[in-house]
Amino acid sequence: MKSDIEIARSICLKKIKEVADLAGIPREGIENYGRYIAKVNEKLIDEQRIANNHLILVTAITPTKAGIGKTTVSIGLALGLQRIGKKAIVALREPSLGPCFGMKGGAAGGGYAQVLPMEKINLHFTGDFHAITSAHNMISALLDNYLYQNQDNGFGLKEILWRRVLDVNDRSLRYIVTGLGPKTNGLTQESGFDITPASEIMAILCLAKDENDLRRRIENILLGITLDNKPFTVKDLGVAGAITVLLRDALHPNLVQTTENTPAFVHGGPFANIAHGCNSILATKLAMTFGEYTITEAGFGADLGAEKFYDIKCRKAGLHPKLTILVATAQGLKMHGGVSADKLKLPDIDSLQKGFCNLDKHVRNLHSFGQTVIVAFNRFATDTEEEVDLIRRHCEEDLNIGFAVNGAFANGGAGAESLARLVVQTIEEKPSRPLNFAYTDEESVEDKISKVACNLYGAGMITYSTTARKKLKRIEELNLSHFPVCIAKTQYSFSTDAKMYGAAEGFEFHIQDIVINQGAEMLVVIAGDILRMPGLPKQPQALHIDIVEGEIEGLS
Repeated sequence: MKSDIEIARSICLKKIKEVADLAGIPREGIENYGRYIAKVNEKLIDEQRIANNHLILVTAITPTKAGIGKTTVSIGLALGLQRIGKKAIVALREPSLGPCFGMKGGAAGGGYAQVLPMEKINLHFTGDFHAITSAHNMISALLDNYLYQNQDNGFGLKEILWRRVLDVNDRSLRYIVTGLGPKTNGLTQESGFDITPASEIMAILCLAKDENDLRRRIENILLGITLDNKPFTVKDLGVAGAITVLLRDALHPNLVQTTENTPAFVHGGPFANIAHGCNSILATKLAMTFGEYTITEAGFGADLGAEKFYDIKCRKAGLHPKLTILVATAQGLKMHGGVSADKLKLPDIDSLQKGFCNLDKHVRNLHSFGQTVIVAFNRFATDTEEEVDLIRRHCEEDLNIGFAVNGAFANGGAGAESLARLVVQTIEEKPSRPLNFAYTDEESVEDKISKVACNLYGAGMITYSTTARKKLKRIEELNLSHFPVCIAKTQYSFSTDAKMYGAAEGFEFHIQDIVINQGAEMLVVIAGDILRMPGLPKQPQALHIDIVEGEIEGLS
């Protein structure tokens, strides 16, 4: 079979205005970024149309390094729905350069279920990530300058809470010292970098409902604590207008197309293990405005992306998905059943059955939110009929949930027709109930963390570092306890131990820190040894990315 990039190049793309016409998006509401990409004005969102849309979330079992394929399923389902006569639009996140040049090589789907043009989407796209990075670091520069210029006036911050960001996996920048050298270089102080997808500006962009809301949230960003224990924000710095200007174009969702020329929105890119893991509310609502079915995905496993999709995004946007699709693979289930990574492609019925515990726990959790669940099985060439049949029977007979094989990777929309028909039938006959959140706004931060960590993850006890305890006290003092919690932890386990596969239970869940995202209106709870600036692997994907005879190679 051809590589992803070879398939992408073989597709005859439609001009983006033709794609907009197909979706019913008025041409005056789009701004071209070349022939095949456009920005769409969020003022076209129509809440009445949204009320009649069928919103579908695609999530997954706990991922392994072998991959799961949520994006391929999401795009494939949109293609399958179009083939059976339904108007479907997919709404996805933008890829980060960090994983593209680190481990993944790309994040635009795979095979014959991709969003295009994949090279541009995987690289600089419309510059949204650069705008977010620039806006975030502009605040850092302006804050440092404010402190430098006002030091003789007796002003100072006893604690600076604002770090820098960069969309590159760079472990050397996790902790740094700035202002070294002569006094004219600024104040000497500790700082550090997170990756751009973890930026509070990224979260704000994805949660803002319009330009005014974007500015309001930027003003509320908490930068530090003054010497007299007062919060110091971007509003106090006086630069919210300038930062909003930097983000004005980035706020508009991006319209592209699939391998079968159907519309797709790709906008925003927070990771689900260190941020809230969902594309922008504006992109989702635009897709819901112009489609009959909207398919969106949330990052990593359902314990991370799906929980945050419900408890943060849906809570803030008033969204209620009609269905949740849980993506599973035989290789993933085998790994959760105890098979080593080098033996995942070998038939192993016993380990496959043992791995069902992970799938089952995710299904129970999704049901607790009131969601109707079906399983989409991403089939690999090494999967046997016996393995596929065993998973099907477990889903349909033991769990009493729908099951369909996704073949969109190899066959595009034709390979996802059975999944599409199951989705339509399930929504018609048994749609999800209104969302039942994991916690209420009024509960304490500790209770919210407990509800997620104990009830959904399976933790036996929760412990807090001294730093985290101090942050809890500060949250109370600032009257921010009503914010939802966004737990940052490893994506490879329900626990904080990346090697604790299966359905972990009774473990200690240690909170090392809590980052107050006052502008994004959420509390990022740092658990275990998770880092918000990833490092590069021993053999980064950058070693395989090149230009050969005028064509980019190595993206996937």
